[in-house]
Amino acid sequence: MKLTKMSLVAALLIGSSAFAIENTAVSGNAQMFYNTTDGGGDLFDQSQSAADFGFNLNLTSDLVKTDSVAVSAGAGATVLATLGLENNLVSGVWGNAHTLTGSKVDNAMWMNEAWLAATAGKTTFKLGRMELDTPLAFTEAWTIEKNTFEGLVLINEDIPSTTLVGAYIGNGNGTEGFGATVPSASIAMGGVVNADGEFTTYGTDGAYAIGAINNSFEPLTLQAWYYNITDLTDAYWLQADLNIEGIMAGAQYSGHTLDAAGSKEDNVYALMLGYEMTDMFTAKIAYSEVNKDGSLGYAGFNTATDITYAQSKLYTEAWWNYGQITIQGAKSMNLTLETPAAGYADLGLYITDIDHVAANSDLLEVTATVSKSFGPLDTSLAYIYTDVDGSDSVNILQAYLTLNF
Repeated sequence: MKLTKMSLVAALLIGSSAFAIENTAVSGNAQMFYNTTDGGGDLFDQSQSAADFGFNLNLTSDLVKTDSVAVSAGAGATVLATLGLENNLVSGVWGNAHTLTGSKVDNAMWMNEAWLAATAGKTTFKLGRMELDTPLAFTEAWTIEKNTFEGLVLINEDIPSTTLVGAYIGNGNGTEGFGATVPSASIAMGGVVNADGEFTTYGTDGAYAIGAINNSFEPLTLQAWYYNITDLTDAYWLQADLNIEGIMAGAQYSGHTLDAAGSKEDNVYALMLGYEMTDMFTAKIAYSEVNKDGSLGYAGFNTATDITYAQSKLYTEAWWNYGQITIQGAKSMNLTLETPAAGYADLGLYITDIDHVAANSDLLEVTATVSKSFGPLDTSLAYIYTDVDGSDSVNILQAYLTLNF
């Protein structure tokens, strides 16, 4: 439920399918998320529970469509509302876009997308406010709100089996740890968006990214990315993924270097091995390790959200406790088991074990999920068990409802 997986090239410009539509299309969803935990009380107590309602509406339209050029535009809006549940059944909310007026939780509404895109030949240019999916700067889709970006992206596929990407990110409404304002009175348990969806400068003066994805040997996908967050840090991401008749293998390596004299690189590597039997099951095991002597203290995380709990695209990412596998010195193992259960429901088991070398503590997370779609309605239940050395174990129950239209 938390990690939306899709092909890399298709995910680079989420919403780019607008080029295939005719005239105008409207899409979106309505979501209701619920969470309860015994990490400080009893399950289902009002003080231990959180809920949120989200409504997303998107519009895409062809403006020009000829044999040589296609021009499209898109816009989207998000509404977050508590429905007053925080006064009765729950005490917390999911989205960080909410603000407080005294003890009252305010609803939030903002434009999450407003873009113009043009395609000529094998080159696509997209400008405006949009979702992005690159290894170190991406829209997080696991919670009830999505961070988006303001900038421009250029994609070219003239080189056979190769996609080249260039991007400038000027602003973002994610709670970036690199200079952007993180709301001081955060009330969210799953927040990735600034209060009221406000857009601020990405980093201090924007960021640049270039990437290349190659698929010359069809079972093997190679990618390399470089990022410059102006006056703050340089970063890179290297990845190779192999899939031959259901056998999966992958390797990742990433690093950040602060733009300060004497700074030491923070780096991380990850390895993955798995097997997929179509319509039966998928099983994967992965390992990652962060160096112990970097200056930043984190590596391989999403620079678009708060550094202390940012999601990562590393193979070992936990299902719920984000920001843990990327901490300095962390050694992490992840086991993923998924099955469609003969078509009745999708079942998942996700186990993440993290040795925090620098903090001399371990974290174990075990998550079990069951998901079922009823036409346009997606439903999911999750049980999360978390055990940290020196602390009591925590149990979490979550329910997700998404109506797509």
